[in-house]
Amino acid sequence: KCPFTGNVSIRGRIMTGIVRSLKMKRTCTIRRDYLHYIKKYNRFEKRHKQVSVHVSPCFRDISVGDQVTVGQCRPLSKTVRFNVLRINRAGGGRNKFSKF
Repeated sequence: KCPFTGNVSIRGRIMTGIVRSLKMKRTCTIRRDYLHYIKKYNRFEKRHKQVSVHVSPCFRDISVGDQVTVGQCRPLSKTVRFNVLRINRAGGGRNKFSKF
């Protein structure tokens, strides 16, 4: 299920997020922070989503807090539809809203 050596093609969305959990085998959970505009108050509120992502064995040195780039692929399991493409070490703090 590796996009580089396996039979999985990357198509669709390319996203970035921060690794929150590595408790599953070959799968991690990333957190994506974004701002949602409230028209009535003319302000933004912070929101986030958690996405399950497949981690190929070629990315052995991934750790919690790393910023990763993921790409959409075919469904790999019930909740996994994305694959890790790149690891950026410059991840933010654990509970910070680091994107803004």
